[in-house]
Amino acid sequence: MKKLNYALLFLLVAMCYTPMLATDTIRVKQTKIPILIEREDNVLFYFRIDASESEMLNELKFKLSDDTNLDEIEAIKLYYSGTESVQRGDNIYFAPVGYISSHSPGNTLKANPSYSIKVVEQRKPSTNVTFSPNYKLFPGVNYFWISLQMKPSASVLSKVDIELLSAQLDHKNAPLLFDTNRAPHRMGVGVRHAGDDGSAAFRIPGLATSNEGTLLAVYDVRYNSSVDLQEHIDVGLSRSTDKGKTWEKMVIPMTFGEDGGMPKAQNGVGDPAILVDTKTGAIWAIAAWTHGMGNHRAWHNSQDGMTKERTAQLVLSKSTDDGKTWSEPINITEQVKDPSWKFLLQGPGRGITMLDGTLVFPIQYIDSTRIPNAGIMYSKDRGETWHIHNHARTNTTEAQVAEVTPGVLMLNMRDNRGGSRAVATTTDLGETWVEHPSSRSVLQEPVCMASLIKVVAADNVYGKDILLFSNPNTTKGRHHITIKASLDGGLTFPTEYDVLLDEAHGWGYSCLTLIDSETVGILYESSVAHMTFQAVPLKDILK
Repeated sequence: MKKLNYALLFLLVAMCYTPMLATDTIRVKQTKIPILIEREDNVLFYFRIDASESEMLNELKFKLSDDTNLDEIEAIKLYYSGTESVQRGDNIYFAPVGYISSHSPGNTLKANPSYSIKVVEQRKPSTNVTFSPNYKLFPGVNYFWISLQMKPSASVLSKVDIELLSAQLDHKNAPLLFDTNRAPHRMGVGVRHAGDDGSAAFRIPGLATSNEGTLLAVYDVRYNSSVDLQEHIDVGLSRSTDKGKTWEKMVIPMTFGEDGGMPKAQNGVGDPAILVDTKTGAIWAIAAWTHGMGNHRAWHNSQDGMTKERTAQLVLSKSTDDGKTWSEPINITEQVKDPSWKFLLQGPGRGITMLDGTLVFPIQYIDSTRIPNAGIMYSKDRGETWHIHNHARTNTTEAQVAEVTPGVLMLNMRDNRGGSRAVATTTDLGETWVEHPSSRSVLQEPVCMASLIKVVAADNVYGKDILLFSNPNTTKGRHHITIKASLDGGLTFPTEYDVLLDEAHGWGYSCLTLIDSETVGILYESSVAHMTFQAVPLKDILK
């Protein structure tokens, strides 16, 4: 009897000194999306509180890692975003709406004040951050989120690693349910936002590094909407001379205006790719020009034949001053197009210079039966003349090319069959092709453009030949943009080399380039900006 009384006494005493847990649980989702340096708000955490018992959010405690550069952080903020609708009540969500738009022109840099109330912020934070909002909860589901604002001086290579330690509801420690694993947040730069320079949208990234070390980004300038050709579309270009930290004012290498008396929206040029001739320093941009076609999709309305009135034209522009100025468009349709083909266009993305100096662009064409096929075109005379042999695989479209060993080209293709990438190699510039062992088995895809580059051993700090690949790492939906690496010529891409950049939904196109011996750059259509640039150390990939 005495033992029982002592046990009861011990329990009562313990209850007096142990904080009681609140009934309500706080569900937490930490984002895995780019943190744009130029944005006033970036989503770090989502909080979902189903207030069935609790009446107030009193406290949130965070800890920033020791290797986070606190001097680069402008502010950490807490926002409240209201409650949930009855119609969605049976499912778990972390936001009633998108808090920051990536598609609304002029509204892409900060939280929409219609959707969020700033409750409290901490500027110049220390390692330990405590918010004491004492915010009254609405009966039912309540949404809060944490925003991060960086200083303009922040490095594109920086990361912010922040951990939620505890939270209090009604002055009691609340249970925390984490829906995602903790991960550092990588910096990024929105090279092009919706509304920039009066354009509704920017799509189709290409990226290359010049012989001078300048980063050259090409893309579609889609003035009226995000739709494909035929529309009012020009090829735009941005330059960075500081490894992606800042980008110069956009220039237009290719535009056809009102050529032939047609409106601008029926003289579109787009889906660009870019190539640096490493032997001469010259830079080539390539795109498809469509004339007429009644503002409906060129993919279906381009016809057989050779003239601009019937079929899309393949055009080049050249720069000999590191991408500052560009030649008038050079039409090479007569050189390379089969008259029976309905549509001939480039990769898009980027081309390469082979070790022997041959210039190579990936291409795609729709044949006489309206089946698409991917292949390459090449020039042996510094871009004066171009040639196409045979396609690599039928029912494929957007492709990227890499020279995996001297004289051996690998073509990595978007495959309309879905599920995974098609891969083939050629030793004779596309006269013959061999299916690669990795084809349709190693690299998954949701049917989307992807990027592939070869980093030769002499150009990187590891002294190894590396193949780098990026795409939406899924089989359905364009999300989870990921960089992958292969050290065996593309036979395998081990998951331990994966670097996830953006888990959220976007248009999903991407293009890679080597910035320097230690760093790879990527330009892609992210969930936070139409053209997002990030720099990733090779050591983060080859962990």
